[in-house]
Amino acid sequence: MPLMQQAEIESVIPHRKPMLLVDQVLEQNEKQIHCRKTFQADEFFLQGHFPDFPLVPGVILCECCLQSGAILLAKVTPAQGVVPVATRIDGAKFKRMVRPGETVDIHVTLNEVVSTAYFMTGKVTVDGQLAARLDFACSVAKPE
Repeated sequence: MPLMQQAEIESVIPHRKPMLLVDQVLEQNEKQIHCRKTFQADEFFLQGHFPDFPLVPGVILCECCLQSGAILLAKVTPAQGVVPVATRIDGAKFKRMVRPGETVDIHVTLNEVVSTAYFMTGKVTVDGQLAARLDFACSVAKPE
């Protein structure tokens, strides 16, 4: 049974459809989170990428990690009502294509906290095969 479904996810991060890219949170502790997303054939970003051979864009896989990291940060950041903001993506590698109908598992680890900067590693897998890996950083901001 998932820890969080869409309504609970929407209560902790500001993302909404069509840019909400996490369907479920399966496991979470203070340093790690495991999320899941199933890509549907009608996702807006698949319509032009590519019409005869639809592939989930690599930037969308990165965004899955960023959103999963944001959910993790909602539990560990000291302030409530803050918005996670990506500040860096390093070393993104794409190892496997992701197609419509496939479900990805998203694993994010919080590696280090320096002041208001949160450094994380994200991995996206399909059936245990690595599809993408990246290191990234986020900070939190108060919406004005």
